[in-house]
Amino acid sequence: MRPFWANRALPSYQTRIHPALTSFADECCGTLARLLAYVGTLALVAILGIHLWDELPVTEADAPQAKAVWSPAQRSYPAFAVSQFDLPEKTETYEIFRHPQGGRKDVIRWAARDARQGHKPVAELEIYRPGGEFGESGPAFAEIAARMDPAGARELETAGVIDSKFGTVTLLSHPGDAGSCLGFLKELDEPNLRLSGWSCQGDALPARRAAIGCMLNRLILLTAGNDPKLAELFARAELRRTDCSATSPSSPSADWVTSAANPLLRGVL
Repeated sequence: MRPFWANRALPSYQTRIHPALTSFADECCGTLARLLAYVGTLALVAILGIHLWDELPVTEADAPQAKAVWSPAQRSYPAFAVSQFDLPEKTETYEIFRHPQGGRKDVIRWAARDARQGHKPVAELEIYRPGGEFGESGPAFAEIAARMDPAGARELETAGVIDSKFGTVTLLSHPGDAGSCLGFLKELDEPNLRLSGWSCQGDALPARRAAIGCMLNRLILLTAGNDPKLAELFARAELRRTDCSATSPSSPSADWVTSAANPLLRGVL
């Protein structure tokens, strides 16, 4: 017969956990805690890295990719023409440029026939219909100066005004250079349109002013596309169109505001 104390000790022996199992459970808990701490650290580093990346400024290398440029439109058809504006010994070229944001430029140039021998173009007319890129464009005066002489000065000053079928046109010239070519600028709101360019035609200032006025008065619209406001603008302008002889320096109809020289005040102050 087994002693009584042996029977009492049996249940406590059965409910006790083996030391090896306790050590394994502790190791699992410790490994899990270290793994969670490691993952949390990686997540914190990733969040910090993303925040710092967003704070970095745009580098110059990214600027050309973000800024779209003008490109020649080979498949587009001319929308304008300058009728009966035949310059002796000059050739005419017509180029069309488009911007990804919707802008279009029609550029007409006149140059000497032997331009390959180093002769520069003698006149240019640009018809610019802006798109979404218009706000990104630089100052109009600087752009016209660069077209007049790519290697020259970028400053222009007003040189009086002339009248045309599109209204009053601002003339531009290089400061202190009375014998330079004349630039011109006319901006319209309805429709949004900009007429600009330059001319070296004529031996003196009155002749160059008259050449620009004749160029603009003979500008005609070939096709308006889907822009009825553009067609309406040229239709109204044709009603105000005058002969080139009316814009000549010797025309008696020229008044003191749009005469060959800059406007001068009458009388003595």
